[in-house]
This record gives sequence, structure tokens and C-alpha cells, in this order.
Amino acid sequence: MRPADIDHVQTLPLFRGMEPARFDELVAGAMLQRFPAHVELIREGDRPDFLHVVVEGLVELYSERNSDELGFSLLRPYSTFILAAVARDALYLNSARTLSAARVLMIPADAVRGAIEADSSFARAIVLELATAYRRVLKELKDRKFRPTIERLANWLLREMEHEGGGGRLRLPFDKRKLAAHIGTTPENLSRTFSALGAHGVDAHGREITISDTARLTEIAKPDPLIDDPFA
Repeated sequence: MRPADIDHVQTLPLFRGMEPARFDELVAGAMLQRFPAHVELIREGDRPDFLHVVVEGLVELYSERNSDELGFSLLRPYSTFILAAVARDALYLNSARTLSAARVLMIPADAVRGAIEADSSFARAIVLELATAYRRVLKELKDRKFRPTIERLANWLLREMEHEGGGGRLRLPFDKRKLAAHIGTTPENLSRTFSALGAHGVDAHGREITISDTARLTEIAKPDPLIDDPFA
């Protein structure tokens, strides 16, 4: 990597507390690469060669069975994937692909495991990262099990609108079929749910969404910090 890239990577929360010499060893074989949208980065069932860190862009974790696809997580900077497989030297349990143009840091998996053993600050950062990933998955499970589709969609729209900076307008980062996979429903049910939200100030035309009454959408969503707050 270029010196400027190394300086940038060292500021990321996962690496910030490492001893400089250990950090240099860790990134000696790392690559910071640019990818266009829709590139498969890892494949379910493969053994990890790298720890991936999203530096720019949007990455999707998903799984496939026959013709069905299940969306797990949408990863924005600065998320890692899939740390548990790298730490255990175990097979990937899902796949990952870019949904937009992205920059991804790729650190050799054996270097990561060596750094966990050698650097206590890095080991603590790894534990926190794994804990964050665990809590994110648990929140997604609660979201799908405890909420009807209309509440899941309403909360997803509120979170995405916050990512877009508010203002009542957002553009879906992917098509509605993929959105259905990520909130745990079918495309047909998603279409019916958008129609139901139309009576409450949500106007959807293709990927363009306008929310004219955020307060009303929030009433429908019933946001719960133990599910929806990414910092809880």
C-alpha cells in the first residue's frame, strides 16, 4: 500500500491502539483495493485468506440456497468481514459482494491471527469488533422474529433516511427485490407493504422514496433502541 493509505488505515478503530511495529507487520502484506459494484468478494463455504475492512462504499453479506437468497447485513465504513471466520480459521458461513463502488482493505488472515496473539491492544479491539457483530446479528434476528413486515420496513426506511442525512427523501441503494431479502419478506409482500405505507406519507417510485410525514412513519415503526440503535 501507499504510505498515505497506511496512515489512513492506522486511524481506523480496529488498529488505532496497536503498537506501531506490530501494525507495520500486520499490513506488510495487505492490499487496499478498489472494486466496482456487484463484485463477489468472498464465497460461502470457502476458507478465509483475508480479513476485509470496508473503507469506502457499501458491501452486502448474504446467503443462497437453491433459488432463494437471504440478506444478512449491509456494511458501511468501517466494518470488518468476516472476522469470526478469520479468527477461527473456519469456513465462511455467508458470502459478500459490493453493492456500490467500494474500497476494501484486505489483510492476510494468518497475519491477523498472529497479531491477535502478539498485541494485547489489537486483541481487545478484536473482541469489541466481534461483540459488535454478535449484537448486530441478534438485533436483526429480533427484528425479523418480533415485527410484522410493515414495522420492519418502516424502521429500515427511518435508518436509511438517517444515513442519507434526513430531509424526507432517499434513494434505495439497490432494487426492491434485494430490499425484500434484507428485511425478510418476499418481493410481492414488500410491494403490498409499500402500498400500505402510502396511506401514511410514504411515496415510492422505483428506488426513489419520499417520506412526507416522518412522525407518522415513526409511530408505525415503533423503534426500539434494543433493536434499532446501532450503538446500544
